[in-house]
Amino acid sequence: MSPGRVPQAQTLFSLLMGVVSISFAAILIRLTRSPAVAVAAWRMAIASLPLLPLLFRQKTGGLSRRNLRLSALAGIFLAFHFSLWISSLRYTTVASSVVLVTTNPLFVGLFSAMFGERPSRRLWQGILLSFTGAVMIGWGDLALGGKALWGDVLALLGAMMASGYLLVGRRVRRELGLLPYITLSYGTAGAVLLSFIGILPEVDFFPLNGDWVWIVLMALGPQLLGHTALNWALRFLPAAAVALAILGEPVLSSFWAYLIFDEGIRPLQGAGFALVLLGIARGLGGTRELG
Repeated sequence: MSPGRVPQAQTLFSLLMGVVSISFAAILIRLTRSPAVAVAAWRMAIASLPLLPLLFRQKTGGLSRRNLRLSALAGIFLAFHFSLWISSLRYTTVASSVVLVTTNPLFVGLFSAMFGERPSRRLWQGILLSFTGAVMIGWGDLALGGKALWGDVLALLGAMMASGYLLVGRRVRRELGLLPYITLSYGTAGAVLLSFIGILPEVDFFPLNGDWVWIVLMALGPQLLGHTALNWALRFLPAAAVALAILGEPVLSSFWAYLIFDEGIRPLQGAGFALVLLGIARGLGGTRELG
């Protein structure tokens, strides 16, 4: 099934709504005290619950074995993304974590080579700029101690997992409707993360009582509203274009963190942020993918 003609106004609104919604995720995560894997698992489990009865009432055209497997694969990528990224927020600042985890447009560009698209010179230039920026962020975070640098590494690994999630989602959404896709991918992510809790003896199965309100808000806002809006847009836009739109997240998240946690941005970090964003703009600007 062809993705069809892009409904530009609806797509732009969907991207805007998605980015604004997910920008609150880092703030809500920082308000929790439970282990990262427990927060991620229950966020996904709660988000999946209202989708299941809706799926049973809808015809699921396009749900072939291939799309079923790919949707599950997207969910696995999503599970690792949340596990790594939420862990990073336990060690480093909201600004550093969110900027680094949204470097996924570059990884999307690189991984696209696996599908026969060779990275252009502009993309390699963008990768160099963004890598330099990431090093500057990490160097600036050394002032906060080795834990902050470890948080930066976790955020970058989370970006790689997010790239797989977007690339696989783009392929599935060409043929499969939104509701079956998000139910399968979110549900798989929740099941994988809950299994992680089961094999980690030091992690309690349920979060701390005071964290439930923040986890429910995460499930309803950043997940069901934010991620679902972005997954809707994946039917009409390339994965790289959706990843590029997500670059609005670190700007908004850093602003919320400044207002709520009084987290400022040090000069070296600020320069690193600028280089990361400049590198992504350079790497993806003018490419056919975004045309």
